[in-house]
Amino acid sequence: MGDVLAGIHSTWEFDTDSVLIRFERGIRTPKLFQVLGERRIPYEALSTVDLAPGPRKGTVVLHAVPRPGADPLLEAAAGQLRQAADPYRLVLPVEREALADYYATELRSALGPRAGEDAEGYLVAAPPAPLQFKAFDAKVSFDGKVVSFRWFWTGASSAKWKAGDQSFPVGELADVEWRSPEIAGGHLRLRRRGADGKAEPGQGPADQDPAAVVFGLGYGLVHESLPLAAAVLEAVRAAESAGAPRPRGHRGNPADIADRIRHLGELHSAGLLTDDEFTAKKTELLAEL
Repeated sequence: MGDVLAGIHSTWEFDTDSVLIRFERGIRTPKLFQVLGERRIPYEALSTVDLAPGPRKGTVVLHAVPRPGADPLLEAAAGQLRQAADPYRLVLPVEREALADYYATELRSALGPRAGEDAEGYLVAAPPAPLQFKAFDAKVSFDGKVVSFRWFWTGASSAKWKAGDQSFPVGELADVEWRSPEIAGGHLRLRRRGADGKAEPGQGPADQDPAAVVFGLGYGLVHESLPLAAAVLEAVRAAESAGAPRPRGHRGNPADIADRIRHLGELHSAGLLTDDEFTAKKTELLAEL
């Protein structure tokens, strides 16, 4: 198409096989949009396009609906995003309704032959690593290969302190569970891959599970935690496609294990771990070498 359609908070640039969505950085722009910056959406990633009245009087919304499974950001969000934070919605003044209708028609004609089917793999890129954010009980970081949890003394439960800081290579993971911080019980939980290749269940409530971090007021905000969850999910699916080894044969990083043993020693010295608990956990870590 080769044209540009400017709306409120974002601009859509139409190409022959995709649309480039550029998000503004104004103070009224949703923070998730500012973090995303821009996203290129192949037409083959879309299932339909519609035009409807906008959230405010005098506006209309051009909405491109992605195919299920095409975008790791929306898959991680699992329907929990507010409409205002949906990156596939372009809000326009009603004066541009005729122009928006023209582009909606053009987009529909450009959809792929499998628009009505679930995508077999991701067609839209997740935000790139490295990424990090602060949860209520830990600092979470992802370098593209490993997710790390570093517990905070002020927020982490005793169960998490006893388990020690955690590192999760993406090849050991099967799924990512993100519950919005705008909903009660917000958290990020990593689901390890079992011997059967399926996701193992979580270890109880998120505040007690060493494979989960909990959100809270001012912690794990959508624009911080969701991009990381999407990036991890994309990496997990890529590892599956590449036939990544299962966790049973994983060898730990010696430097990381040494740090974790030192951390256990600090907990033991502080009286937070018994002699037996310290010895058992140290033996588990050494077995990973």
